[in-house]
Amino acid sequence: MNPSAVTGRELLRHALATVAYRGGKALRGAPESFATFRIGEATRPPGKLVAHMGDLFDWALSIAKGKQTWKDSEPLPWNQEVERFFASIKAFDDYLATSEPLHGTVEMLFQGPIADALTHVGQLAMLRRVAGTPIRSENYSVAAIVAGRTGADQNAASREFD
Repeated sequence: MNPSAVTGRELLRHALATVAYRGGKALRGAPESFATFRIGEATRPPGKLVAHMGDLFDWALSIAKGKQTWKDSEPLPWNQEVERFFASIKAFDDYLATSEPLHGTVEMLFQGPIADALTHVGQLAMLRRVAGTPIRSENYSVAAIVAGRTGADQNAASREFD
């Protein structure tokens, strides 16, 4: 596809697939105890970060539908919260895949909820390392990230390194 022909919606969908891919990598294989791991009293534990990311995508969907609402969820048990995270990305992606009107601008949706989620994915990856369960580095520019693939079932890394 010619990059100049990519629509804003397609770019948002690719960004969501990127969050799912990178987020999946940061979450996969984390022990349940990781949910409450803290490096200081003023920091959010991973379980709260994942709950917040789910809230970000619920918020993004509400913006896209023209009925902006925010909810600050209490974390569910770890595996349920991880499932909710992927379900919230999927729900937003499913809406973007339709021809329904987009009530928020592409730029606002990217710079707000999506960019915030990418920041938190980075925090989770860093916390995995600090907690003693690091993930391997990867050349993400060649990763098989596909718009619409927003679940935990992601392609295997094509090029990892230490």
